Amino acid sequence: MNIFKHIDYSLLKSTTTEREIIDFCHDAKDKRLNSICVNSSYVALAKQLLNNTQVKICTVVGFPLGAMSTEAKVYEAKKAIKDGADEIDMVVNLGFLKSKNYVSVLKDITDVKLAIGDVPLKVVLEISELSKNEIIKACEICLDTKVDYIKTSSGFTKSGATLTCIKMIKKTIKNKIKIIASGGINDMETAIKYLETGAHRVDISHMIQIDDKLHAFS
Repeated sequence: MNIFKHIDYSLLKSTTTEREIIDFCHDAKDKRLNSICVNSSYVALAKQLLNNTQVKICTVVGFPLGAMSTEAKVYEAKKAIKDGADEIDMVVNLGFLKSKNYVSVLKDITDVKLAIGDVPLKVVLEISELSKNEIIKACEICLDTKVDYIKTSSGFTKSGATLTCIKMIKKTIKNKIKIIASGGINDMETAIKYLETGAHRVDISHMIQIDDKLHAFS
């Protein structure tokens, strides 16, 4: 199995230029990555550059704080799909979750899920900001809302994925939702450890080197 098929490649800096997006998309196409993730303003450009390739285009909504209104997230998600997005990442409303306002957390995710139909939805938990119990509760809500993926981090907080957290998420969701390890993954050996621990995909923000002996993952 090609390791690159498990890689999501993100470029979400606020200072990202059009030239960087062009180079980024060419790199993803050359390596035949699973997907790229860009801010919604660049979805249309990415679609143009990656048309007729196997590379999926993902974008973010409610990013990076997750504190926007549900209506804003819904609009952003629908507009991104119209522009050519194949997948949607949404950040969970951390304030609602910490307030134990679980009904609002569920509604926030559900409304985006309903708005995008069959387009895969990935919910970013931002694990560095949550307690163990809060992570488990967030996973349970994701099960109730039937999202497609749980993603550990946005990459914009103090830390990212941990192997311990991947195991905890896996134990909570069983095999009903897929997992994306994101944040602080800087080499291919680490990426493979996350895949072996239970993650289905690994999100990186810069292209990490890969040795020939690691090109195949099984």
